[in-house]
Amino acid sequence: MSKLRFVIPVLAIGCSGSAVAQTTDQRGACKADYDKYCAGTLPGGGRVVACLNKQQHQLSDACRQVLASRKKQ
Repeated sequence: MSKLRFVIPVLAIGCSGSAVAQTTDQRGACKADYDKYCAGTLPGGGRVVACLNKQQHQLSDACRQVLASRKKQ
């Protein structure tokens, strides 16, 4: 079940309108931040990314870089 808790939000982070593939490193960059700040956020509709963006000033540098690269796409 704990793997499912990680996979679903990661899929939500990794999927955009163009279904951009994310690397394992990119997904892993935000896992701890997701667990800490957005664990109660239901995936889908961009909710996980929105939650992470709201917490951007508290996120790890690696996760901020992943989110910034998504905005450029």
